[in-house]
Amino acid sequence: MLQNTGKLAGCTLFITGASRGIGKAIALKAARDGANIIIAAKTAEPHPKLPGTIYSAAQEVEAAGGKALACIVDIRDEKQVGDAVQKAVDKFGGIDILVNNASAINLTGTLETPMKKVDLMLGINMRGTYMTSKMVIPHLLKSRSPHILNLSPPLNLNPIWFKNHTAYTMAKYGMSMCVLGMAEEFRGQIAVNALWPKTAIQTAAMDMLGGSDVGKQCRTSDIMADAAYAILSKPKDFTGHFVVDEDILRGEGIRDFEQYAVEPGHPLLPDFFLDEAPENLAKQMEQHGATPAFKPPSSSSSASSGPIENTFDVIRSVINEDVVKSTQGIYQFDLSGEHEGVWFLDLKSGAGSAGQGQPSVKADVIMAMDSGDFSKMFAGKLKPTMAFMSGKLRIKGDMTLAIKLEKLMGHMSKL
Repeated sequence: MLQNTGKLAGCTLFITGASRGIGKAIALKAARDGANIIIAAKTAEPHPKLPGTIYSAAQEVEAAGGKALACIVDIRDEKQVGDAVQKAVDKFGGIDILVNNASAINLTGTLETPMKKVDLMLGINMRGTYMTSKMVIPHLLKSRSPHILNLSPPLNLNPIWFKNHTAYTMAKYGMSMCVLGMAEEFRGQIAVNALWPKTAIQTAAMDMLGGSDVGKQCRTSDIMADAAYAILSKPKDFTGHFVVDEDILRGEGIRDFEQYAVEPGHPLLPDFFLDEAPENLAKQMEQHGATPAFKPPSSSSSASSGPIENTFDVIRSVINEDVVKSTQGIYQFDLSGEHEGVWFLDLKSGAGSAGQGQPSVKADVIMAMDSGDFSKMFAGKLKPTMAFMSGKLRIKGDMTLAIKLEKLMGHMSKL
């Protein structure tokens, strides 16, 4: 581990999304120097699936030797951000460092991504980073060691990083473009840099993308905390860099990276936006027992176009949050015949999603049938119950959810 040097003692850090994960790890690393930490995040009440709140994170910061200010902040909300910045200045006398860590992720294609999720990612990743920076910069200009650090990737314009999740890439690269622009705009006044991991980091988001078994392919958030500490300890003329965690730590003399592994000795999964193609990442995850939520569709699949894709275009046009609330099921369709393939329909989370491939989590219902009968079923020409009774449809799982699907089919057949 990178040893603390005390360089951040007395510094005030404003960290977005610091209630858990990488943001909290950076906060605790700085706290060991005796730094002041503003924990700007949304989680004020315990979340049923995610660990930690802004208040539990604040307790950990103070136990580590720092001072903490917990602020309820949705970084899409201009007033909440402005109020938190003012509270930080009132309590600690200024702000020296801004860490733009808060981020939203949704790895789906253009047709599968609801605009609500597009707005969420652009609002948090790009607009939130820009707005928080804009509000903190006047205070950074008064600091003796001002830094902005964005948790965002190098700007790799290889189309492979756009084709499967254009919206997410746009949103995340928006954070990186803030680095590109602001580093030049404030050169000589504020250091502005980006930090990205070389390998996957074990966080709640990573578990969501790859399932619980993905952890053994990851490093802990400690490596990002150490890398951030190394960047923030440098003078303000270190600016405009897109830093990869392992690279900067090698420059600091770190040679043993096994100490950061969740499971030492296990092969590690490279992170996005570097040199490893998404298809290879998905294969590596599957080889080690994980189920990638971002598995790219096969370009050679006969099911990627034609009547099944047309049916799913209609499905995506009618599903919404109300349908999700009334259904609460995840469906998998194993199709045989002329247009064989596997498709999914998620009516359990967000505004719903549908597309080719297996669902990111275990399906509640698996329906196996001929692709021709599938098209008839969603056109209202064949009811699932009749298909099941005649042997044309095999159902594994919750029969109640299979019946609920008839309502959606009935609505679609009228379009």
